[in-house]
Amino acid sequence: MPEYLPTAPAKGTRDFLPAEMSVRTQVFGHLYDVLELRGFLRYDGPILEPAEIYERKSGQEIADQQLYTLTTKGGERLALRPEMTPSVARMIAGNAKSLQFPVRWYSHPNCHRYERPQRGRVREHWQINADIFGSDSANCEIEIFELIHDMMEALGATPDMFQVRANDRNLLSSALTDIVGVTAEQLPQVFTLVDRWEKSDRAKLSDTATEIGLTEKQFEKLAEILSSGAALLDELPEQVKENSNLVKVLNSGAANLIKFDPMIVRGLAYYTSTVFEVFDTSPENRRALFGGGRYSDLASLFTSQQIPGIGFGMGDVTLIDFLDTHGLTPQPRSETDVVVIPVVEELTDAAREVAGRLRKAGLRTSTPVELRKLGKELTRADKAGARAVVIVGQEDWDAGNVTVRGLATREQQTVAVDGVVSAVNSLL
Repeated sequence: MPEYLPTAPAKGTRDFLPAEMSVRTQVFGHLYDVLELRGFLRYDGPILEPAEIYERKSGQEIADQQLYTLTTKGGERLALRPEMTPSVARMIAGNAKSLQFPVRWYSHPNCHRYERPQRGRVREHWQINADIFGSDSANCEIEIFELIHDMMEALGATPDMFQVRANDRNLLSSALTDIVGVTAEQLPQVFTLVDRWEKSDRAKLSDTATEIGLTEKQFEKLAEILSSGAALLDELPEQVKENSNLVKVLNSGAANLIKFDPMIVRGLAYYTSTVFEVFDTSPENRRALFGGGRYSDLASLFTSQQIPGIGFGMGDVTLIDFLDTHGLTPQPRSETDVVVIPVVEELTDAAREVAGRLRKAGLRTSTPVELRKLGKELTRADKAGARAVVIVGQEDWDAGNVTVRGLATREQQTVAVDGVVSAVNSLL
């Protein structure tokens, strides 16, 4: 017996058969429309990048544990991109002289991370990235938050189904140093601890805090400020708040778009101030769906020009989980709208001519590749989701006519070939 190769995709990757691909195409099409209505332009870049750009800027977890790397025959160390932001920073830096800032860009790359596959996490995923580059204005934050709400609404979500929770790393740094007494050396580790706060039990958090060097009193104070919500802002220095774009958002008419949450910190190393995550509010799927933030110096790997930016990445896995949870997942589109069936082989060219008319009118139309008996072709058309068939018979064709049948009603009529488009449209 021959040894066949396995048909399953590699661990952590997925096949998308036509029905599932139809769902994805509809979902992402809605999101593209929203982005382009707001003036975002689509870009793309290579799936392979120098490994160094991720090791320098994406954070320790990605660089040390999740990066797929390879060495070329020329000795160059490359990596499959785990995210898009370092790539777009390189592209922005390389083309900065020809760009008119601020710019709004979006992309939909596939990314690779060596993770333990589980719900919401795979090793290859697709992610919509949307960024505004070249402005420090708090209006960028407002536009990004509005964009998120518009994108979710375009998928059928109502405001009670999700929540945008936001923080500012500078506000959190002030709280940690001025209120908790965290040292500058301890700050990065405490940020990591805060990022895991809702994902770990209290005992484990306390043990980690002790390892960092926090006292029990400091740990309790940390727990207090993280649970204080917007009340924490009253305890922070005015100068710190005046410099915060997030505080400006909270004091604007856009405040209702977000909820201030001291526990949002984000794990990626390049975020420097505003950070946010979008959460599903359903008890069945209470988790972060996607997130992002502001970076002031990401392009510094490639240029001395300071190019600030803010953006987010919306992954496909958690997004589809969200839609499934709330019953918002669209149905797959049918294979075709109409099938044109020649009764005999000699009428195949005639059927192609009729099909061509229907396609020019924007109707998804197919014809049989291998002609079978009419009854079998009608059954196949029905299973393919067609709502109408056009039957090309010899006598009808000789008279310049065809038969149009609705598959739902089983009613049919003989129409002139010139009227076939309107006759089919009346059934769809």
